[in-house]
Amino acid sequence: MHTSKSETLNIPTIGVVRSTFADAAGTPIQPSFSNKTCSGQIELFKEYEAGLKDLDGFSHIAVFYLFHKITESKLVVTPFLDKRPHGIFATRSPARPSRLGFSVLPLLQVVENVLHVSHLDILDGTPVLDIKPFVPEFDVPREPVSIGWYETRALADGTTIDDGRFLPSKK
Repeated sequence: MHTSKSETLNIPTIGVVRSTFADAAGTPIQPSFSNKTCSGQIELFKEYEAGLKDLDGFSHIAVFYLFHKITESKLVVTPFLDKRPHGIFATRSPARPSRLGFSVLPLLQVVENVLHVSHLDILDGTPVLDIKPFVPEFDVPREPVSIGWYETRALADGTTIDDGRFLPSKK
């Protein structure tokens, strides 16, 4: 069993997100709270273009990326959808130790090395680490799902956009 301190891995970026969201504040907190008009592109570096062969047959993609504007991780956070603190691994907060994010997005079109997507919830300039096709047979559990604290979340004010709480304050 590996129990030593965390290690740093060297993971290459394969591209960058192009979106209208320059700042976290005001960005949808999940693709499900976004919409068709929140469209953008995932621009892969040219050397990865061949890897997009046949991706255009899929309606959705899972995009893995780095929360590049997060400078501090927290082990306990108060997430956007609740007023109570929770452990980071029980939330979708971006203030993660690995800064790893993922979104399942509708894929509109593939043009050369550019993926056109909608329901975007990712900041412009975000480094992309990987892309996988979304396949419900693989990605949707067959057994009933429990969603922990979210079932009784305290917040009922309709929050669906980032308020900037996980970025360092500008003083």
